[in-house]
Amino acid sequence: MPLLVEGRRVRLPQSASELVRAHPSLEERARLLRGQSVQQVGPQGLLYVQQRELAFARLEVHLVGGFSDDRQLSQKLTHQLLSEFDRQKEDIHLVTLCVTELNDREENESHFPIIYGIAVNIKTAEIYRASFKDRGPEEELRAARALTGGPMISIYDAKTEQLRIGPYSWLPFPHVDFWLQQDDKQILENLSTSPLAEPPHFVEHIRSTLLFLKKYPSPMNALFPEKKALLYKKNGDGLWEKSSSPADQHQKPSERAL
Repeated sequence: MPLLVEGRRVRLPQSASELVRAHPSLEERARLLRGQSVQQVGPQGLLYVQQRELAFARLEVHLVGGFSDDRQLSQKLTHQLLSEFDRQKEDIHLVTLCVTELNDREENESHFPIIYGIAVNIKTAEIYRASFKDRGPEEELRAARALTGGPMISIYDAKTEQLRIGPYSWLPFPHVDFWLQQDDKQILENLSTSPLAEPPHFVEHIRSTLLFLKKYPSPMNALFPEKKALLYKKNGDGLWEKSSSPADQHQKPSERAL
């Protein structure tokens, strides 16, 4: 089934600017989103999605992120994502498109994203700019998988309301001790695709992830007993807690909403 905007088939390939010219409602939603203030989102009721992760709760797509980077990585990724959505079996409705030049600002001849994070209220379908202090559960484990080049994966089962992490495996990260000895400038320049545009916590995040990779060079046996996934479910307070057994996957979904 195709990728749709307001019920109309999207013709690919197209750049983000070509898409919004063909569908002016996308440009208006992007303008409104860019103009919002950033809201701080706490851990209660939160499902945080990292890089290289997907979490489906509905078949509406809000594609936000990237900017006009010098290497045009954002443009390439946008094209790959739109093409992948267009190949899905179900109809995929593109509701928001705020990527590449639509999410770009220029300062001192350098380009930066306007929006670094978004949140979606799945009960109301509201989307808004957001920042996050809590990125769990298992933030370092999930970040390590991404840093070692893990593929895009789905981490959430909307029917059972469970977060499923792993099992993952990776090869020992090359020269991890060397990278841990480097200063912030070296880490930014060598472990980021856009050093000038990274958020303030980037270097701290990378160092923490490298330490995790050093501690767990081969994670399967140490982190995934019996090679089973780590399962999490929301408790009565809206916080993630580890499920007692994989059988919890087959329980009837609770009435609690994320």
